[in-house]
Amino acid sequence: MTFGEQPAYLRVAGDLRKKIVDGSLPPHTRLPSQARIREEYGVSDTVALEARKVLMAEGLVEGRSGSGTYVRERPVPRRIARSGYRPSSGATPFRQEQADASARGTWESHSEQAEASVAVAERLGIRPGDRVMCSKYLFREAGEPMMLSTTWEPLAVTGRTPVMLPEKGPLGGMGVVERMAAIDVVVDNVTEEVGARPGLAEELLALGGVPGHVVLVIQRTFYASGRPVETADVVIPADRYRVAYHLPVR
Repeated sequence: MTFGEQPAYLRVAGDLRKKIVDGSLPPHTRLPSQARIREEYGVSDTVALEARKVLMAEGLVEGRSGSGTYVRERPVPRRIARSGYRPSSGATPFRQEQADASARGTWESHSEQAEASVAVAERLGIRPGDRVMCSKYLFREAGEPMMLSTTWEPLAVTGRTPVMLPEKGPLGGMGVVERMAAIDVVVDNVTEEVGARPGLAEELLALGGVPGHVVLVIQRTFYASGRPVETADVVIPADRYRVAYHLPVR
């Protein structure tokens, strides 16, 4: 194969993708069968199968048990806003965004003590096995799952204080900055790293995705005088949402 020449399965997948994008194969239409692809494009069964796998991995088609492979409805990506700290609110970023009258967001959460994994310990500057409070969140918009978040806070900082449980107590549901301030810990910095990867099976199950779908992962850490006091993984389905940043210029 020379430079620029595509393998046969990518050529077939590319043509089918074009038909899906331009509407020749509209949503809910059954994808041509493997035999039909083989005949139409003059390729082998193996090439036809690999082309279908490419489209499925891209999230353009989905398999329906006992029925076949169909073109998926292509969602219009919606916007998730990320912005700098807003002291007038005191709420978490998601709650700030949901304060708008037109928003219809809800969430559920669960917190429990755990031992820090090697990765979490590195992010928090503690030792693997040290105790942390792990909180898991599922956020919904108009009933549709939109975002997962898992947070870890070192119990060396929050243990035996009124803010040990993020969603309970006198400051339950408030943002990290306000909760930490209540125990005289001044948060002065936050970092966010954005990446993408295939979603884990349990993530896609919770978010309503299909195997192979890509998710955006925001790795966020809050600091107080250089000491990490909370780190989190925020997981967002990449085919349905885009992350938009609005940052102040100082």
